[in-house]
Amino acid sequence: MATARTERELFTILETSSADPESSTECDSQESPLNLSADVKWLEIPNRKQDSDEEEEDEVREEEVEEEEEDGEGENGFTAAAAAAEAADAASFIAGGGCNIILVTGSNGIKHDEEDYAEDCYYSTSTNCSDATSNDSDIDFSDLEEEEERRGFFRFDDDLDEDCASPDFWGEPDQVIAIEPFSAASGPQHSLGDDADTRDYFRLLFPDSLFEHMVEQTNNYALYRQRRSGKSDPHWHPTDVREMKAYVGLNILMGINQLPDTGMYWASDIFIGNAGFKKTMTARRFEKLTQYLQLCDREAEPVRGERCYDGLYKIRPLLDVVENTMWDTYTPNRCLTIDKCSIATKGRFSPTQYMSSKPVKKGLTVWMLCDSRSGYCHRTKIHVGRPSEDEGAASLGYRVVTFLVRGLERQYHHLFMDSFFTSVPLLQRLLRDGLYACGPTLPGRRGYPEVLRPRNVGKLCQGEFYQCQHGNLVATVTRDVKMVNCLSTNSAPGIVGISPGRQQHDKEEEESDSMDGCLGVPRPLPLLLYQENMRGVDLCDQLRECYQVGRPCKKWWRYFLWFYVNLCIVNAYIVMRESRGGAPPAGFNGKLFTQRHFRVRLAQQLIGDYQGARGMERAARKRHADSPIEYGHRLERMSERSRRCRNCTNKGLRHESVFGCKICNVHLCRDKNVVLYLFVSEDHFGCKLELWVPVGRG
Repeated sequence: MATARTERELFTILETSSADPESSTECDSQESPLNLSADVKWLEIPNRKQDSDEEEEDEVREEEVEEEEEDGEGENGFTAAAAAAEAADAASFIAGGGCNIILVTGSNGIKHDEEDYAEDCYYSTSTNCSDATSNDSDIDFSDLEEEEERRGFFRFDDDLDEDCASPDFWGEPDQVIAIEPFSAASGPQHSLGDDADTRDYFRLLFPDSLFEHMVEQTNNYALYRQRRSGKSDPHWHPTDVREMKAYVGLNILMGINQLPDTGMYWASDIFIGNAGFKKTMTARRFEKLTQYLQLCDREAEPVRGERCYDGLYKIRPLLDVVENTMWDTYTPNRCLTIDKCSIATKGRFSPTQYMSSKPVKKGLTVWMLCDSRSGYCHRTKIHVGRPSEDEGAASLGYRVVTFLVRGLERQYHHLFMDSFFTSVPLLQRLLRDGLYACGPTLPGRRGYPEVLRPRNVGKLCQGEFYQCQHGNLVATVTRDVKMVNCLSTNSAPGIVGISPGRQQHDKEEEESDSMDGCLGVPRPLPLLLYQENMRGVDLCDQLRECYQVGRPCKKWWRYFLWFYVNLCIVNAYIVMRESRGGAPPAGFNGKLFTQRHFRVRLAQQLIGDYQGARGMERAARKRHADSPIEYGHRLERMSERSRRCRNCTNKGLRHESVFGCKICNVHLCRDKNVVLYLFVSEDHFGCKLELWVPVGRG
């Protein structure tokens, strides 16, 4: 059984045999390996003061190391050639993984930069998770999900090939890591030509068949509601695909031109109202489409408690289509990220989670599998509460990961996840399926080495770390700003790199004002890889949250509808950027085609030349020819129920009316012989009720 070392830690670093200080190697391709002629060198880093006994032990140890080096072997029984080969393999993995890591290589620095993917100011592909001057750690130190931990969903004793809690399971980190190369084709998969536009790329993710299904179910639901109420809706008429596309296009534009209330887009005020919205459809028609919008057959909905009950029945047709299109349109690259995103909601969905430490404190949880480089989302899983009896044997994190990686077996992808998922049973299962993984974990979980737990390790200095190994499975404990425990199957033990985003101030240069007195903090390879690749979901969220789609409501399933519409827009934007090499579509006048341009162009193409409001407005003008003249605030029908007129109330009279001003939210009498003009003061937007003045017709 491996034990925690008590002497000063010795870190293995890479040192190139080249004497040329300018021979740094930079790689821009995932497939191009980094060929190094490297030797292994032991670097002594003073981490803490030693007593006399420790100094004597170090002297004895140094003599033993010198004798082993004379015999041609290292500390762990490695020959110099074997150790160099292991170091070269690790460097080759870094070169192929799309990372931005500087390995300590004597006088040379080997750095791999990925290509700047997007020039959009909202689409950041910075390889640093935090600023260089930040004192916060860029490693995920969060505990388990608060709600799930309290509910006792986590059981880590399933699917163990061996008893990982056995004292003989873990050993010294002296074994060679075997990592199969990733050689599968990856990237966008479609047959669109150079003349394809934004609508064509969006159709790859959100096909026309979904619009047809939405039209069918919306019309059926409108009839269903009218049958249940026993009366017809005089303001409803069946919709079609053109109108449904225009409706979705208007919702996309609402995320760019944001107003606090939906009715303000149709306001008569020239500074607020949107002429494009008024031309496309009336406000009443938009409200009716929103009222009857549906994705499923509500008459066939199963009752809660039945065997066939599905908590996501209302969006199941959408999920069945979108999950397949997202998976087929883009073949996953080597490095993938698994993380969760939260959807802020005011709905009544029971699995809504409250997390006080998150930016979105109350919301719906969706787990996502995203590309670490581009942020493309390949697959999602919605949290629906407690598992069924068939699924209850496995932990929640275990079930989520195994669901998201279906179809990736034996393709040797590298998965990066946070402490909510990472466990010894999960990494063993993934390794058996031909998938490598890396991520922080909690030291109290079953299977984690006993010698690396806090009570045995004690307090470490910054940059100090200990490791244990079992085959490809490597457990690491180190100190960055806080203590970090990590599990990995894609990282060789003993290798240390310098992260460009973390710096440790050199006390000897404390009096100097320059930054030359800063030293890089050494980090073990698993944490470096995690830092550089645990960003796919964050990139996707950056693009998705810039422009929201849809309006807040109380129906939970509509949050998921607009979430997936928004996700399809983001994925379509990424596919277009990679397919065209960043070139804008034909007809675009500009140098940089950003996500905002993509969304505006997509909404315009979805709306097209649809003008469903023209005939309705003509009929309305003919029907209300004697209506008061409209000057911003206008007299119109407020509700079916009459209420007291504000003007008459001010005069001491009691008259009721169903007409009034919707902007001011007041009821007013309607008289054929008067016209109401509104006077608005310069320092007050809206109308003061006492300023309504009746004026007789001339």
